[in-house]
Amino acid sequence: MPAPAYQLPGPLGAVDSLLGGAGTVEYLLLGLLLVNVVTRLLAHRKHVSEAGDDTERLSRHPLHVASNVALVLAAFYYTTLNQHGGIVASTLILGLFITDFFEFEARNAELRRGVELDAPKGAIGASVLALLYVGYLSLFQFVAPVWSAIV
Repeated sequence: MPAPAYQLPGPLGAVDSLLGGAGTVEYLLLGLLLVNVVTRLLAHRKHVSEAGDDTERLSRHPLHVASNVALVLAAFYYTTLNQHGGIVASTLILGLFITDFFEFEARNAELRRGVELDAPKGAIGASVLALLYVGYLSLFQFVAPVWSAIV
């Protein structure tokens, strides 16, 4: 039996054997991105309700913070399995993470100015880009026969 093309050291090797390789991590990333979109919606609703309560500073939604951290860690782990796809996905997801950070600070600035809170449009755009790419990575196998017949 041939040896695997790569051998991950330590705990990453155990996670790889537990998850089943790069294909499973792609689905995990897709699921985490969908969860991140839902938690972003919940966080925005919480921020709007906090703004109506005349607070001085918005609080971060713990589920959204946890989904952001899990998403970044899963993207970095995917980079160990598939270098090209992992680097692109990590770049998009890190962009999403940074955009989320600045969107939260922008909502705080809007709260201090006393204007109505705007939707996190930058983070929504970044998550759409990340969803498109990770969706391509994880779901292309279903359209590959049709695609290869055309191209």
